[in-house]
Amino acid sequence: MIRKIFDCFKNGETASSTISGAALLVAGLGLASRFFGLIRDRILASKFGAGDELDIYYAAFKIPDLVFNLLILGALSAAFIPVFTSLLSRDKAKKAWQLANEVLSLAVVALAVMAAVLFLLAPQLVSLITFGFSESKQEMVAVLTRIMLLSPFLLGLSGLLGGILNSFNKFLFYSLAPVFYNVGIIIGALFFTEHLGIAGLAWGVVLGALLHLSVQIPEALRCGLKFKFNFNLRDPNLRKVVTLMIPRTMSLAVVQINFLIVTVLASTLHAGSLAIFNLANNIQSVPLGMFGISFAIAAFPTLSSSWAKEKREEFIRNFSSTFKKIMFLVIPASVVFIVLRAQLVRIILGSGRFDWEDTILTFQALGIFSLSLFAQSLIPLLSRSFFAIHNTKVPFFTGLFSEAVNLGLALLLIEKYQILGLVWAFSIASIVNMLLLLLILRKKVGNLNEKEIIRKVWRVILATLVMAAGIQAGKYLIAYLLSQADIAVFGYGINMETFLGVFAQACFSLLLGGALFLAASKVLKIKELDYFIRAFRKKMFPPKNFNGYDRDQIGGIK
Repeated sequence: MIRKIFDCFKNGETASSTISGAALLVAGLGLASRFFGLIRDRILASKFGAGDELDIYYAAFKIPDLVFNLLILGALSAAFIPVFTSLLSRDKAKKAWQLANEVLSLAVVALAVMAAVLFLLAPQLVSLITFGFSESKQEMVAVLTRIMLLSPFLLGLSGLLGGILNSFNKFLFYSLAPVFYNVGIIIGALFFTEHLGIAGLAWGVVLGALLHLSVQIPEALRCGLKFKFNFNLRDPNLRKVVTLMIPRTMSLAVVQINFLIVTVLASTLHAGSLAIFNLANNIQSVPLGMFGISFAIAAFPTLSSSWAKEKREEFIRNFSSTFKKIMFLVIPASVVFIVLRAQLVRIILGSGRFDWEDTILTFQALGIFSLSLFAQSLIPLLSRSFFAIHNTKVPFFTGLFSEAVNLGLALLLIEKYQILGLVWAFSIASIVNMLLLLLILRKKVGNLNEKEIIRKVWRVILATLVMAAGIQAGKYLIAYLLSQADIAVFGYGINMETFLGVFAQACFSLLLGGALFLAASKVLKIKELDYFIRAFRKKMFPPKNFNGYDRDQIGGIK
């Protein structure tokens, strides 16, 4: 079975030939990445707890993340892939690779200069974004920030290589890169910190970034990349990338400024508040990354190609299909996170120095985040739909408005609700952003098959309600049985005060709820269920060929 999975992923042309096939590949490896990410968070929470050390660690990420998001994601998400794909689709491979070299060269220079400037200014910048921290705490944030400034340089180059792989529908190594990134951070937490203290976490991030880049280089070379330092500012294609990049960069700047504001406000709260926000956000990001981002990444080249070829109906059909698949997966995932929020946080983070008070705050934050998970998961698809039609202004202005809503609500709610007020503001603003993007895309493109989308979403909601009832019943049933029985495994008692007890409760509830969801989806004739079942079977158990014929065709079966 493991070999079949690997062979499926290895064959990029087969596994990535459709949006759903590519999304399944990205989501499958995304699951592995998220799993390692949760292991990473469990190690961090157990070793440091929700206190000063993790506040320092997460605060140190802000400036490097700002560099990476502004200079790379702007070019990659909004500009490079559509222009590069358009050149390839018009049989202009030479110009496409020339553009790739120019963008890579420009990125090397820009990232190096920006990193050097920020290295010098790190203490001053850190004092601005963490003014609520003590002086010693700020000094340590500056030290970690300077180390981590190596990571956006490496991740930037890796991100552009990933854009090339996406354009060729090669998602295997692109999807493997985040796994290696998390492995690097885990190595830093387990081994580097023993000798370097908390600075070891920063060096783990650098190691992870290096692994992220290294794993994509061979496949990019196989696609045809022959890097030569060169950028011709007179190249109209490079100018187009830069032109498209500017509003996207401004849009990302708004988002990054919002996270900086969260850091600023959280620094004024009690120690560990910033850690709580990030740990809860990381947990809810598992389905966001697996479903929302995976499908958006997989759909983007296809949407860009459809629009470039002026196939509007194909564009709408692919958008609508991807939208429905995301909702089929994300709505039940959101409810699982809401109903089992306490169990999930206790299982993932509840050990070592991560105490009960930390657990309560984190699962409360997780529940609030999960209310907007559907919106967060649709924003990547909606934004990339605008990028595919070469419109980067709309995501910028909707982002600007939603972040203004976020900031206003945060300032209004923080005094009463502390860190949970920041989470509420984030969730409400995400929903506002998603609705604005959807309404404006409808106006720009026309009918998005929204009637069919609404009909499918209501069926998914009904199936999810059945699932939620099953999960709740499973929770109470397991809790009752464990309270009545004296069960032990390898000498360890199983009850609701132990890890094994909580794990058993969560697993049984999920299995019961999942079975009910599948049954309800079948009864309600939700086609996405059958589609995913067929896709899974096709990837895991591909039909055997006999001398070029499918086995089902032999004997006149087909």
